[in-house]
Amino acid sequence: MKNIGKNLLEKIKSAELSGENAHKIYSPPYRPIFSYDEILQKNPRMAAVNILLYLKNDQWYFPLMQRTINLHDKHSGQISFPGGSRETEDANFAETAIRETSEEIGIEKNFIKIIREMTPMYIPPSNFFVHPFISFTKKNPSFYLQKTEATDLLEIPVNDILNLSMEPQLKILPSSRGIEVPVIEFNGKYIWGATSMILSEFSHILKNL
Repeated sequence: MKNIGKNLLEKIKSAELSGENAHKIYSPPYRPIFSYDEILQKNPRMAAVNILLYLKNDQWYFPLMQRTINLHDKHSGQISFPGGSRETEDANFAETAIRETSEEIGIEKNFIKIIREMTPMYIPPSNFFVHPFISFTKKNPSFYLQKTEATDLLEIPVNDILNLSMEPQLKILPSSRGIEVPVIEFNGKYIWGATSMILSEFSHILKNL
């Protein structure tokens, strides 16, 4: 099995992106595809999410959060990256990713360093246009969840994503409209939707390093 070394960060900077080719592997079957102009015509809410890499016991990890149950949130209870809407004080989407990561999982902003942006993604159910980033922080960080946003934190080994299946498992989940959707299983939890699609592109990056 291929392993990820400590020079991971430098390699990620120059890696090619797979974009929609990677996204569609883990895309729900009912997800429509829109052009950039069509997305902008929908006046989407601009947002950013963050894959925050860190070393733990000489292995690379990143955190995911299980969202709190909220009847007004279309992604309630799902597993997601730290992230959220761009605010007026954010100079760019990278700042949004850093600020939201700091607020939601308790990492100080100065300890989060952006490596690169990935392919933006439109999420029709919530009308979000999301800009995913890859960043890193110090070894063995301490996490402090924002309880209004998340109930649990998952520490995902990067090597698990390196070996992500090109033919994902399909499951019917409580929030998947009664339809089978591609999932990533981790310790009995199911990652799907935009999060799994972004992880699919991240997996393609890792495989091509």
